[in-house]
Amino acid sequence: MFPCRVAAVAEKLARSLRFLTPRPRGWAAAGNLLQRRNVPLKLQLSRQMASSGARGGKGDSSVLVRIVGLSALGAGVYVYKTLKEDKQRFNDRVEAMAMKSQDMKSTSEVGAASQATKEPRLTTAEQGAPETDPSARPECPSHAPFLLIGGGTAAFAAARSIRARDPGARVLIISEDPDLPYMRPPLSKELWFSEDPNVTETLRFKQWNGKERSIYFQPPSFYVPARDLPYTENGGVAVLSGKKVVHMDVRGSVVKLDDGTQISYDKCLIATGGSPRNLPAIERAGKDVHQRLTLFRKIEDFRALEKISREVKSITIIGGGFLGSELACALGRKVQARGLEVIQMFPENGNMGKVLPEYLSNWTTDKVKREGVNVMPNAVVKSVCVCGNRLVIKLKDGRKVETDHIVAAVGLEPNVELAKSAGLEVDSDFGGFRVNAELQARSNIWVAGDAACFYDIKLGRRRVEHHDHAVVSGRLAGENMTGAAKPYWHQSMFWSDLGPDVGYEAIGLVDSSLPTVGVFAKATAKDTPKSATEQSGTGIRSESETEAEASEITISASSPSTPQVPKQGEDYGKGVIFYIRDKVVVGIVLWNIFNRMPIARKVRCFLSIDEWLAHLSSSSVMYAAYVGSNRTSQSSRIHFHRKLWLSTLDSSIFTGDFLSCL
Repeated sequence: MFPCRVAAVAEKLARSLRFLTPRPRGWAAAGNLLQRRNVPLKLQLSRQMASSGARGGKGDSSVLVRIVGLSALGAGVYVYKTLKEDKQRFNDRVEAMAMKSQDMKSTSEVGAASQATKEPRLTTAEQGAPETDPSARPECPSHAPFLLIGGGTAAFAAARSIRARDPGARVLIISEDPDLPYMRPPLSKELWFSEDPNVTETLRFKQWNGKERSIYFQPPSFYVPARDLPYTENGGVAVLSGKKVVHMDVRGSVVKLDDGTQISYDKCLIATGGSPRNLPAIERAGKDVHQRLTLFRKIEDFRALEKISREVKSITIIGGGFLGSELACALGRKVQARGLEVIQMFPENGNMGKVLPEYLSNWTTDKVKREGVNVMPNAVVKSVCVCGNRLVIKLKDGRKVETDHIVAAVGLEPNVELAKSAGLEVDSDFGGFRVNAELQARSNIWVAGDAACFYDIKLGRRRVEHHDHAVVSGRLAGENMTGAAKPYWHQSMFWSDLGPDVGYEAIGLVDSSLPTVGVFAKATAKDTPKSATEQSGTGIRSESETEAEASEITISASSPSTPQVPKQGEDYGKGVIFYIRDKVVVGIVLWNIFNRMPIARKVRCFLSIDEWLAHLSSSSVMYAAYVGSNRTSQSSRIHFHRKLWLSTLDSSIFTGDFLSCL
């Protein structure tokens, strides 16, 4: 800055001195020449001062030098004084700011010390919270970093996954159900076989392996009170029971509850599950019919139906799928003990007719009948009414059935009411919220469980309504909510037990309309759900199988290899059924074969039916059946009467050990 100012002053002086200083002869010409050549003024000045032809000699030049020197000295003094004053002003301002900060800190410490005499000191997480007295805190926190809508299996799996990846996370579950998160499968299975007269209150049951446990995932002590969630030092999981989210503002990241409460969030999971469907014929009926109807889904439904089963003489179950068949077998155990009449009706030809091939569906129907159930296949309900003190069910074929109570088990409807207010897409074919491979519906919104319609890279877009899918999708959503960004690749399994003696596990696309290949062997006492849980140590099989690795199975070298023709009356009670689409295996059912699901996943859509049939014909197989369709007759099957075991086809695609367990 200083050299620039000196140069400017010098140039101004040079211009003025040109008119005051006497010019020598020829000087003007020289100056004009320099100007014409665009020589800089500073250079002109230096040349002029160095010229020796000036009138007056050295005296005139010395005057000019003194003037220029004094001007430069004055400019330097001015610059120095200005900089010194600026520095002083800066120091004064910094000192004032430091004093102000110290005063504020002292005031804060005094206020905190005064507050400490009344209440405990707040933690770092609690500082800035508007309420410190627990009794004065609102029931619902105004903000939740992780908000989970729905209190079922998927939501609980997500909460546990979030806390595993972020131990300090604060997770809020909003559940319409009045109970804490619990598992649903025992509601139609083990709870009905409990010998405890207070099972409806304790909700504890013995698994098939004899171990006792509660239906709840965790005891109440596991959860943090919702009002205390913002104040807990290490975070936690809180549940708002009996609350329903009725509106969702995606742009503002705010949800509204049915009582008007608003809660903001950073990340949100929609795990609203589904509601049981009803039959149109029953919906058209009056209130008298509705009062004698159970849409089985929740704990309260189990309690109500268990009480009803002890008070009435006849119960009719409408539906031949998983839930309907399980409830029929469960209630059938009460037929002899209490004289209860149990009727099961459905439009299919046999139990689980939409899932199992016809020969297995017929076998299942016989099993249910042996439990004391009056099974009525090919029954389509036309109307229901009350006559006298009983319900009368009229079928389309003219038959009439009188009963005291109806249980409708005809499927599930995904809960997608929030889609309208949130602007989320609902799949028109399968129902449920459409999500991407990471289960995302929006950048900070995920969907899991029954309400999620996801894309399966092997089987296309699907929506699954099973416990294992709820566990896996909830866990994956929780991981992705904490930054994992993992795609959904897991092939979820499902299982059904018709009591402790018969059960099956399945994976993939299991549809009775598809061609199937079945391989069967003689069953033993160990080939039951009860024996399987004794070996695995768990009653809810998906709790362990989703983490398991395919284990090797040792084949006994001493087993006979000579063909053995099946004898009349022999029971081939265990086997593997492969479902085929476009000559590729798309689904597998393990019938009375347990703890082999990790191996079944290795087959996943890789094995060609041509390869399979060729391998069957060259392998030592005791009994195999190829069924072209659900209605193919018994005579169309292909029999191989040999000892059952298969050698390895390709360890990366399919392992023969999978069937050697037969």
